[in-house]
Amino acid sequence: MNSKYGFYKIASGNFITHVGEVNKNKEEIISLINEAKEKNINVLSFSELSLIGYTAQDLFFHKELIDDEFNSFLEVLKIVPSSMIVVIGGIFSYLDKLYDVAFILGKEKILGIVPKSFLPNYNEFYEKRRFTSGKNIKNTNVIINDEEVPFGSDLIFSLGELKIGIEICEDLWVIDPPSNSLCLNGANLIINLSASNEYIGKKEYRRDLVKLQSAKNYCAYLYTSSGFGESTQDLVFSGHQIISTCGYIVSEKYDEIGLNQGIIDLNKITNDRLKFKSAFECKNDKNYRYINVVSPCNIDLLPNFVDSHPFILSNVEERRKRSLEIISLQAKGLASRLYNSHFKDVVIGISGGLDSTLALLVIVEAYKLLNLDFSKIHVLTLPGFATSKITFKNVKNLLKALNLSYEKINIKELAKRHLYDLKHPLDKYDVAYENTQARIRTLYLMDYANMVNGLVIGTGDLSELALGFSTYNGDHMSMYGVNGSVPKTLIKTLLTDYSYKYKNLEKVIKDIVDTPISPELIPSANKDIAQKTEQILGKYDLHDFFLYHFIRNSFTKEKIYQLAKIAFKDIDEKYIKDTLEIFMKRFFTQQFKRSCLPDGPKVGSVSLSPRGDLRLASDLNYLNSINKDINE
Repeated sequence: MNSKYGFYKIASGNFITHVGEVNKNKEEIISLINEAKEKNINVLSFSELSLIGYTAQDLFFHKELIDDEFNSFLEVLKIVPSSMIVVIGGIFSYLDKLYDVAFILGKEKILGIVPKSFLPNYNEFYEKRRFTSGKNIKNTNVIINDEEVPFGSDLIFSLGELKIGIEICEDLWVIDPPSNSLCLNGANLIINLSASNEYIGKKEYRRDLVKLQSAKNYCAYLYTSSGFGESTQDLVFSGHQIISTCGYIVSEKYDEIGLNQGIIDLNKITNDRLKFKSAFECKNDKNYRYINVVSPCNIDLLPNFVDSHPFILSNVEERRKRSLEIISLQAKGLASRLYNSHFKDVVIGISGGLDSTLALLVIVEAYKLLNLDFSKIHVLTLPGFATSKITFKNVKNLLKALNLSYEKINIKELAKRHLYDLKHPLDKYDVAYENTQARIRTLYLMDYANMVNGLVIGTGDLSELALGFSTYNGDHMSMYGVNGSVPKTLIKTLLTDYSYKYKNLEKVIKDIVDTPISPELIPSANKDIAQKTEQILGKYDLHDFFLYHFIRNSFTKEKIYQLAKIAFKDIDEKYIKDTLEIFMKRFFTQQFKRSCLPDGPKVGSVSLSPRGDLRLASDLNYLNSINKDINE
């Protein structure tokens, strides 16, 4: 079983349990297997003791019930397709002991049997009355229908890149769950068959437990608990079903019957494990048997939905809280730098665009933290050949709303003199013409900072760093860059959410957010914005999407393209492909700018700092194997 893009569709099945009625439960299971087959599910799991019912209690001792269960397994085996692995909870009798187990089923074959390791025997649980712990059963095979079947707690089922480990209910709740050592030994999908009863607050605790286990083990976790139909003599069961990957809930159902399905991405899991490898340097002294499962199934699966803005939370309330937290982190970074270096003055150039607006708000928040005088914030506006009426208006309105003063220094004459000295025509709008203005602005900012004994605060963002869309030793340079780990699309969100808290800024920030993104280096006759960055580079929505999946997840170029087509259904596929080509070329050719990046705070999981997150050769040929052509 191999997936071209690393995606697998997994599911759990919940049905109305018929306690002690094996044949009825068998029919429910067969029905859900057939439904899963129609939906191309690759791995399907049911709950603990699903063929009999967890609350059957002392009925488990009866041989007739055990025999009925065994015969039911044989019938279920007949309908399991070769493209699916099915995991069912049941009883297994071995050497005159009963075990609470998971049966792992493939095409007409029991692939293995995994016993429960930890048996709760407190409060409402009496499992040791009936069952024996299987944690010490290893290197054991049993004979079923004249065939050897692996039995033990030492099994990992290997289906190519997909490696499945099993734990049962209480196994997850102990201090050192089996899934820890299973993942240390290669398992990347943990399946938990459970019968977890309900009481106030347990649902949330259980969800957090599953999320945390999938997070710390960098794995996918498929959890299903029995629900309606179990005896309510003393307990209530709700049928909680959870799919989690690396700390995120993929899909969840509570108090519902039917399938809970979701798509997991093994590429992401593998890449995270390669990157955050200290998690796998723990003691690893347990030996496992790898059960190689041959499946003819080749999967070209892609998800139906892909988040088009992975840097931005979709829930508005959570997003606003996160936005203020990000700005607070930026401000704390700056405040710490000012405090430790004994500076009280800062200098910033304001353009009326997104980046400098956010940087100025960060400065304001840092000064609040340090209780510094706002008069020590030195704001310069440096209009050049192409400064528009729109952005200059934004500057004035923003500073008025913040009750800050500014100095205006027109750079045109110095820029003209510089170009004249270089014998460069004033009507030749090339790179030298543009960069002259950017470098002169930086010259003024740096020298002004020396005059007031202050720090120049950089405004460049993560997206610009990724694309190298900055002037080397111009806006590329500062004494502390507060936006270096914040992508362009997120900046719009941060500003909007900040203005939601500070209503006096709402109007001017809306105007700034609505202003086209531009370096404003090429003039127009009517002083409107002539240059529009997204017409030059492509949409920042796309570039930030590419950046996230290329850096955070290390996805291939082709996979990023396929995901982008799903995330941006309204954008022409050729435009997506062309923009991805621009991203890849600029990313590799502009590393030299990132290699000498100013200091700045990391506030998210993606950063391009050469001191921390990205170590890349500055002269790497962009026509490398990572950047090979996309296969349509």
